[in-house]
Amino acid sequence: MRLILTLLFVFANLPNVLASQIDTLMVMSRSMNKQIANVVILPDAYSAQNQRFPVLYLLHGAGGDHTDWVSKVSSIKEYADELGMIIVCPDGNKTSWYLDSPIEKEMRYETYVSQELVAAVDRTYKTRAERESRAITGLSMGGHGAFYLAFKHQEVWGAAGSMSGGLDIRPFPGNWDLPKRLGGYAQYPEHWEENTVINMVHLLKKDNLKLIFDCGVNDFFYDANKRMHHKLLERNIPHDYIERPGSHNWDYWANAITYQLMFFDKFFKG
Repeated sequence: MRLILTLLFVFANLPNVLASQIDTLMVMSRSMNKQIANVVILPDAYSAQNQRFPVLYLLHGAGGDHTDWVSKVSSIKEYADELGMIIVCPDGNKTSWYLDSPIEKEMRYETYVSQELVAAVDRTYKTRAERESRAITGLSMGGHGAFYLAFKHQEVWGAAGSMSGGLDIRPFPGNWDLPKRLGGYAQYPEHWEENTVINMVHLLKKDNLKLIFDCGVNDFFYDANKRMHHKLLERNIPHDYIERPGSHNWDYWANAITYQLMFFDKFFKG
């Protein structure tokens, strides 16, 4: 607790001399035959000689885009400076749910993020290009996406998080363009069962993937997050789970990201 309070104090009192650099990296997705924009936050220390950096992939929610995190939580730039990590915010096409749609063959965001984007980031920037230096998290749809991608691609990411994540999409069969991505639940129940994160716990092996997730108790995804926590407990999968007062909004996520960043910083430092 003392460490958490100390780091939160540091985050709130960062000196003005720190100055992260923000890039827009355009990546050609061959799987979707289009260019996709991504915000890349480089820490102030990036200019140092002979130094490589861990990378956190930070996903937006439904209806958002790659600029959400830097525009809604401006302190994210200072966190990148203080912790010495590169933060990458991909564009998830509003409601891709970060999966390869079995219905819309042109929607292949699982392939894009897990293969094409990661390769482009490692090719373009001074990264530590191994899973032990790569993590992914996100909010809402992005929380689903982060766990979905990390569970399926544990060779890519060594740690994953979720904030207010849609960890069980089945209770929402008409929301957020999910029927467009997976087909109607009544017609294609197998698509929904196979692509909801809470049904993917069997892919996890002990503590191979370091996990943290949280949700506000007044959030409409709270029940799904609590059920995921209990399912992980039943399977003896180590994880950090936090529930606190809060709803599905940026006030909650601006607070939640500070705890998740500390978790990933500890992971990156081994």
